[in-house]
Amino acid sequence: MLKRLILICSALFLSFALVVSYAKGEKTKIILLIAEQNIEGPQHAWWVSEIDLSTTEVTIAKRLIEQGYEVIEPSNLTKVIKQNKAFRMVNLSEDKSVNLGNLSAANYVILGKAIASSGGKVPQSNMLSCFANLSAKLISVKDGKVIAYLDAVGSSVHLDVITGGREALINAAEDLAIKVTEALNKEGGK
Repeated sequence: MLKRLILICSALFLSFALVVSYAKGEKTKIILLIAEQNIEGPQHAWWVSEIDLSTTEVTIAKRLIEQGYEVIEPSNLTKVIKQNKAFRMVNLSEDKSVNLGNLSAANYVILGKAIASSGGKVPQSNMLSCFANLSAKLISVKDGKVIAYLDAVGSSVHLDVITGGREALINAAEDLAIKVTEALNKEGGK
């Protein structure tokens, strides 16, 4: 009986907190942690080298912002990352990503990897086929649970393998952004 009462009170409090935050116009905050590797390039991640978002992250961020979400900028996390060296790993664990989300007051973390690769030449042409694979987890910061496992693919044909890889990454990110938005809307995270 006491457990039920506590559960009901907790649910009411959480519902009230969501209504208040919605009434205040607070946007759902998201951190993008997608390590990216383009063709013939090294794997990089902004939280390791403190550079800006990757091509993949920029594309996803644009779509999320268009949908009314707030994407936390790397510059807003510089201090936190400098203080905790455990965040300076390309392959960040779920636990560490949730910890970073808590420290930055984010609601969700998108943790993933994006890799572009080159295929063969297009017949009777100097153009190269390029492919990108992107996999990610949408994680709720409040409880550390994975809300959705997502993946996307993209392709491109280009004379330059690096540019083709970038275009393939953008195409995959566009696809993933739609899936992330759908998962967030289903979760009620807006």
